Amino acid sequence: MRYIDAQEQAALLNMKEVVEAVADSLKAYSEGNTDTPLRYSLPFNEANRYLVMPALSDTLKVAGVKTVTVAPNNSKVGKPTIVGSVTLSDYETGETLAILEGSHLTKIRTGAISGVATKHLARENAKTLCVIGTGDQAEGLIEAVLAVRDIERLQFYNRTYDKALKFSKNIQDKHPSLDLVVYEDVASAMDSADIIVTATNATTPVFQQRLSPGVHVNAVGSFKPDMQELPSQAIADADKVVVEAQEAAMAETGDLINPVNEGVFAQDGLHGELGHIIADQLAGRLSDDEITIFKSVGVAIVDIVVANYFYQKALEQ
Repeated sequence: MRYIDAQEQAALLNMKEVVEAVADSLKAYSEGNTDTPLRYSLPFNEANRYLVMPALSDTLKVAGVKTVTVAPNNSKVGKPTIVGSVTLSDYETGETLAILEGSHLTKIRTGAISGVATKHLARENAKTLCVIGTGDQAEGLIEAVLAVRDIERLQFYNRTYDKALKFSKNIQDKHPSLDLVVYEDVASAMDSADIIVTATNATTPVFQQRLSPGVHVNAVGSFKPDMQELPSQAIADADKVVVEAQEAAMAETGDLINPVNEGVFAQDGLHGELGHIIADQLAGRLSDDEITIFKSVGVAIVDIVVANYFYQKALEQ
């Protein structure tokens, strides 16, 4: 059995390869070729959650389980808000092949899912990326978008300006050719953006202005019914709202539950699942003026596939 920590994962990572692997997993999920039950959530210590997410696929020949603790208040004491691990099992024998550190893996798979969505839903000539929330997940989101679009400018906003500034400097060191700007208000950060990603722990919408025609949004932060990153009007205005898993999305995220309850979005208003777009069973972006939103809640088969990617890369090394 092998333990693959965050540093080794970072050394093994090729984001373009991970985006391709994640696309395969989402396609398999939407075609019914995985066994991925809804995640089981146990609350503890008031705001915290313990999440258990098994998944396997006869088509992809993978099996495993992800366990995660989400502790939103950890940021106040300088600790990660998401901590966990993924156990990868041998599909033939059931033996444990590897245990992978889960925080970095979650960051990569969250980013890669949005990378797949961006590939199919954002304008091909997108040049400007707005990032709202500069916490644990933002770096993976940026790397994945950069893997599928020729981004030239990044515009950052975080409710703590200094945190966004520090994050921006780290990104600039990795990508010195990019034009990076940090804003003190969210409206300025969103101005002229072709792609917007939201990755926060917000319980109320992080912006209020209407989305501009042609923009694509990846929303990844709201994972509970009482969390809402996007204003309900944004969901109502979108030409296409896409998710990984329709059942999970409509049950788990306030970004969709609240607009339905408010009567501005229909229960059956989703355009569909990303896996069906990947499989060409459903249309992606059809015009430059469409407003598209990808609302991610995560499906465990993606974590298992990304774990298998790192494991196979480690064997090659």
